[in-house]
Amino acid sequence: MTSVPENLEPQPTTAETRAVTRTHRVRRRRTLIASFTVGALALGVGSAVGVSQAHKTVTLDVDGETRSVGTFAGDIEGLLAEQGVEVGDRDVVAPAAATSLHDGSDVVVRTGKQVAIQVDGEESSTWINAADANEALNLLSQRGSEVHLVASRSEDRAALPLDVHDGQDVAVVADDEIEVVDGSEDLNAVLGAADVEIDADDIVTVTDAATADVTAKELPEDAEMPAVAAVVQRVDVERVTKTKTIEREVKVKQSDDRYEDLDPKVKKKGRDGSRTVVREITTIDGEEVSNEKITSMVTKEPRTRVLVEGTKPRPEPEPEPEPEPATSSSSSSSSSSGSSGSSTSYSGSNRQIGQQMAAARGWTGSQWSCLESLWTKESNWSHTAANPSSGAYGIPQSLPGSKMASHGGDWQTNPATQIAWGLDYIAGRYGTPCGAWSHSQANNWY
Repeated sequence: MTSVPENLEPQPTTAETRAVTRTHRVRRRRTLIASFTVGALALGVGSAVGVSQAHKTVTLDVDGETRSVGTFAGDIEGLLAEQGVEVGDRDVVAPAAATSLHDGSDVVVRTGKQVAIQVDGEESSTWINAADANEALNLLSQRGSEVHLVASRSEDRAALPLDVHDGQDVAVVADDEIEVVDGSEDLNAVLGAADVEIDADDIVTVTDAATADVTAKELPEDAEMPAVAAVVQRVDVERVTKTKTIEREVKVKQSDDRYEDLDPKVKKKGRDGSRTVVREITTIDGEEVSNEKITSMVTKEPRTRVLVEGTKPRPEPEPEPEPEPATSSSSSSSSSSGSSGSSTSYSGSNRQIGQQMAAARGWTGSQWSCLESLWTKESNWSHTAANPSSGAYGIPQSLPGSKMASHGGDWQTNPATQIAWGLDYIAGRYGTPCGAWSHSQANNWY
């Protein structure tokens, strides 16, 4: 016999070994096994020699195949060798191999078979010494209230390493119907006899009829109640695709070039986006058992709707000038003109300050549009914007924010200081705002 991996379960217990002998001739076997014990105690050395030399007729049961054998062998080990029955480490012999043979002895051999089982919902693998599935279920019944032998699957075949119920009928439960067929063959043949077809996803188990909820009133007319049931569970796996709408954002920009009493102007129409989600839904006999998300991806990017809101006050109408006195012979007017020098101070909203400072670098037109979009995405032009997860701060989202101290100690509160640092950063790393914006769109950072 081939060696057995160490991680497999141990040999059957004494209780399991005793249970092996309980086949359809259970009464006779119990009696004979009991007589072996009594006879062994009564025999002396001389009588043992006599038994070994005498011709005996014994019954040999190997995995349910029973035959009457004539032999001169003195013990069970000799009988098995004589009959060419090899016993491996996982096999069970009852009585023990060293037991003396007597005329009329019953010898039972059960080869070890590895099976997948489910006990009270928990799946595992074990070795079992049984002639058929019915005997295996009896041996395993001590482990839990609900025991199933789980068939291995290959396309449209279901297999167990033992027959279902030798010499007895079994119930085949599938598609809310029950058929009663001969269980003497392997599981695949039993399903075929019931005209039950299976596919690669279906689950096939063998259990006792009570666990399968088989009742006498559900059986075909005149059918007797089977002890064993083969149960087919239909498994369907379906992928469902759904598309969800991603609502567009609406941003309002303020402009001191537009009167405040006018309705907001649409600068960009924007649009809703969409997300496609694929889920895998598994049902067993029509009941959903799992619903897993397989993919979720944006299939159409939303575009922000941009409105421009005026902040410019509407000027008060100028009063009409009073007429000059008619006696005035001449009029003179004096006018004063003043000029203001260039100033490095900026005023207005954060965006307006940014636009002025960008223009001082020559970044107008499309470059200003790129800069405006970049910092709208990063901070919505808020000089107090803080990212709690990364620590980025301010209008340009400097990481860390303290980098902006190189342009002024008021970097935490002064938008102009932050903008000056940000413009230098963009110029040094990307050359232009559009270069930075292109990188941000591709990588979601800049």
